Amino acid sequence: MPNIVSVYSGCGGLDLGFHQAGYETILATDNWKIACETLEANMIADEVKCADIREIDFKSILIKRGLKNVDCLIGGPPCPPYSQTRHYLIDKKKGVEDEKYGFTLKEYFRAVEELNPTIFFFENVDGFLHKLHLYEFEYLRDQAESLGYNITYKVVNAANYGVAQTRKRFICVGVKKELPAFVFPTETHADPAVIKKLSLLTKPWVTCGDILNEIDYDLPEDANQSAGSKDKHLLPLIPPGENYLFFTEKRGYPNPLFKWKSRYWTFLLKLSQNRPSWTIQASFSNNQGPFHWKNRFLRIAEIKRIQSFDDKYNLKGSFQEQWRQVGNAVPPYLAFVFASKIKMTYFTKNNSTKNIKSKSELLLL
Repeated sequence: MPNIVSVYSGCGGLDLGFHQAGYETILATDNWKIACETLEANMIADEVKCADIREIDFKSILIKRGLKNVDCLIGGPPCPPYSQTRHYLIDKKKGVEDEKYGFTLKEYFRAVEELNPTIFFFENVDGFLHKLHLYEFEYLRDQAESLGYNITYKVVNAANYGVAQTRKRFICVGVKKELPAFVFPTETHADPAVIKKLSLLTKPWVTCGDILNEIDYDLPEDANQSAGSKDKHLLPLIPPGENYLFFTEKRGYPNPLFKWKSRYWTFLLKLSQNRPSWTIQASFSNNQGPFHWKNRFLRIAEIKRIQSFDDKYNLKGSFQEQWRQVGNAVPPYLAFVFASKIKMTYFTKNNSTKNIKSKSELLLL
C-alpha cells in the first residue's frame, strides 16, 4: 500500500480520494482547527497535525517511521493569491507577495525536499497558470527540476471526469526523473453538445438532476438570511441555469435591472437540473449562488454530493464552517481518478481503472 503525506489538507478531499484508491495517509496537516477535527473524525489519516506548516519538521516524520522517503506528497497551497477575484482587489497583493498565504508555495517545496517523495501531486485554481502568476509557475517548475522531478501539468475540468460540477483546477504531477513521465487520465465525460458535435464516445456530464435527490431537511430562512438577499423577489423569475444577466438589455429584458457584466458571475446564479453545478465557492453568501432551482439555498448534504463527498462523510463545525470546508476541497472523486492512475503506473502491476464509475454515478446506484 503506497504511503502519502498530505499538506494543506483542509477537510480531506484529496486525502479521501487517495484513501479510496488504496493509499495510507501517514500524516495529514492543516492549520485550521475545525478542518483538523473533520480529518480526525473520518479517520483517513494515521496522524493529523494541526499546525502552521512552517512549524513542521518533515524529516522527523521519516525518522519516526523509519523511512528514507515517502511514496507521495499531496496538497495544494491555499488558492486566494491565485484566484480570479484577487485580480480585481487592488488592495490585495498576489502570489508569493500575498501577506497571508505568500509563503505557502515555498513551504510546499520544502516538504518535497525533506520528504523526497517518489511522486508529488500539486493542485490549485486554474488561475495559477495566469500570466500574472508567471513567477510562481516558474518557481514550481524550477524547484521541481532542481529536486529531480519531471512535471506534467494542465488545467482540468472535474466534470470531464464524472463530478457533477464544472470546476476547473490546475493539477501538476511531479515524478522522479528516473521514472516514466505521468500521463493524465483519459477524460470519461464531456458536455453533451460537444459529444454531439464531435461524435465523441465519452459519457455525457453528470448533472445536478442526476445526483440531487430530495433531502428531508431544509436550511431555515429569516428576514436577514434569504436566498437572493434584497433581490430575493427576483430569484424565482430567473430560469434554471441563468443568473442576473437574465435581467439585462443584452438578454432582451424589457426593463433592464442590471448592466451587462456589472456583478460577479455567481450573483443570483441558479442551478439547472440538466447540467453540472458551477463551482461551489468556499464562502456562503445570501446573493451569490449557485442556488437550488427551487429558489433556495443549497444544503450541506447537497454541496457534499456536488463535490463528490460520501453522504456519511462527517463534517465538523457550524453551517458556514462546513460550507467553507466543502467549498475549499478537491472533489474526492477527481482525486480518486488521479490517485488510481498514479498507483497503476508507479506502485502496482496489472492494475486497471477501466470501467470505474464516477462518484456521482455511484450515488445513483
